[in-house]
Amino acid sequence: MMNIILFGPPGAGKGTQAEKISSNFNLPHLSTGNIFRENIKNETPLGKKVKSIMDSGNLVPDETVVELVASELDKPMYDNGVILDGFPRTVAQAKELDSYLEKNDKQIDAFITLEVPEEELISRILNRGEGRSDDTPEKVKTRLQVYRNETKPVMDYYEEKGAVQKIDGVGSVDEIFNRIKDAVSE
Repeated sequence: MMNIILFGPPGAGKGTQAEKISSNFNLPHLSTGNIFRENIKNETPLGKKVKSIMDSGNLVPDETVVELVASELDKPMYDNGVILDGFPRTVAQAKELDSYLEKNDKQIDAFITLEVPEEELISRILNRGEGRSDDTPEKVKTRLQVYRNETKPVMDYYEEKGAVQKIDGVGSVDEIFNRIKDAVSE
C-alpha cells in the first residue's frame, strides 16, 4: 500500500510519470486535471464552473477540488493506494487530505516533486499542444507564477513532515522515471 503525491509545475511531466508509476507499482492514478477535463468535456455543471475559472487563469477553489477528490478516493479501487497528480494545490487542501486519510487509517508515503527550469517548462507547455485556451506564453507565465505563489507552501508543508523527494525532471522519460523509482523504493 502506497499513497504518493506527484508534484511539480505545469509542464513538468507529472501526467507522463504518473502513468509509469501507476503501471510499475500497480497504483491507480488520480489526476484532478483529468477529473476536470472529463467534467468539462461532458459539460457537467461542475465542468462548466471549472472551465470558466480555468479560462481566466485562476485555480479552482479548494472546496470544489477537495469535494471532487474525496468522492473519488471513496471508491474501492483506491483502497491499496493512489498516485495523486495535481492535488493538493494549497496547504488547506493538504490539511483536508491529511484528515481524510487519517479517518481512513492512511497517510502520504511519498511526496515527489519534479524540478524543471522555467524556460524548459514554457517550451514544453507551448509545444505539447493540448489546445488549452490558456496555453499562450503570457498565460503560461501567469500559471507558473500562480503555481509558485500558491503551491510552493504545500511542498514546504510536506517537507516539515519529511515526505518530500526532489527529482530532477530534465532528461528522458525513462531517466526521470528511474530517479522516481529509486526515491520511492528507499
